[in-house]
Amino acid sequence: EGNYDCDYMPDTEPSFPEWYYEIENNDGSITYQHLECVGDTLFGNGKRPKIIIRSNTHYDRDTITVTTHEYIYEEMGFVYWWNRDLQEFTTVGTNLLEIDEFVHQRIVDRPGAESCYVDYAPDFGTGPFAHYICTSVNDAVLHGVPYDSNLKDGDLVSLDLAINVDGWVADSAVSFVVGKDKDPEDLRLIKSTQEALAAGIAAAQPGNRLGDISHAIGDVARAYGYPINLEFGGHGVGRIMHGDPHVPNDGRAHHGYKLRPGLVIAIEPWFLKTTDEIYQDPKDGWTLRSEDGSRGAHSEHTIAITESGPIVLTQREGDPISAEFRG
Repeated sequence: EGNYDCDYMPDTEPSFPEWYYEIENNDGSITYQHLECVGDTLFGNGKRPKIIIRSNTHYDRDTITVTTHEYIYEEMGFVYWWNRDLQEFTTVGTNLLEIDEFVHQRIVDRPGAESCYVDYAPDFGTGPFAHYICTSVNDAVLHGVPYDSNLKDGDLVSLDLAINVDGWVADSAVSFVVGKDKDPEDLRLIKSTQEALAAGIAAAQPGNRLGDISHAIGDVARAYGYPINLEFGGHGVGRIMHGDPHVPNDGRAHHGYKLRPGLVIAIEPWFLKTTDEIYQDPKDGWTLRSEDGSRGAHSEHTIAITESGPIVLTQREGDPISAEFRG
């Protein structure tokens, strides 16, 4: 309400749950300032500081305990079927609108489940999304709007699903190639996102920094030789689908928001084969495609950070990442 002392800028992290920006100043020093103040503040040589994170985020921190994690785990388990059923359903000849209806019907059949997408209308899309799942094919990598198109042998498909189940949001994505004509380069690209996801989750330890997750993801991309786009990445999740903190797919280790038990985030590396440039498809105002037509892949899990480390809340059958971080 404007009652914060905007001249108060400690060089140690303020106590929770006040919401602060962590600021890297022009001289490289780190200070903290309340989010109500930083927007009108200039530092050093008169330039605005680099914002490393958007805000501290607690997501009902007092209630998200280990017991609550077990509750969330049970609720988010609703998405387990998409490895068992949805990927089996999605094959050569499947229409993207049939995939959308498949998910719609599963949501209808599950009491307490609601789509996070149908009425979703953020500033990075054009109007409400109006569908139940993102279906990104080949050069489309994010926010793919289902349309009247049948999958072909060798298509690289990314399915991204977010569902609210009894008040908790689960967000997860998986990429795979349909049919028998599987290009080894496509499989390599998919594997890179899976390895990056595992590395990011492994870095999500209490006491680490947000930058440790981002740096771990970026290291995998660099090892594979893929460029990295920082426009879209992981995010806070819990009672809402997209919240703070933003989790970029590259960053500086040991920098950024301090990870605490109780934080729930979605980690989602996505890479394109030969570019980091994307554009929004004007046909639907949502689908993000590679600028050069190269293919993309996307892997995502929702995780919770506990005292003993990260656990995957969006468990999937046969998924080694789920098995490794089962909790």
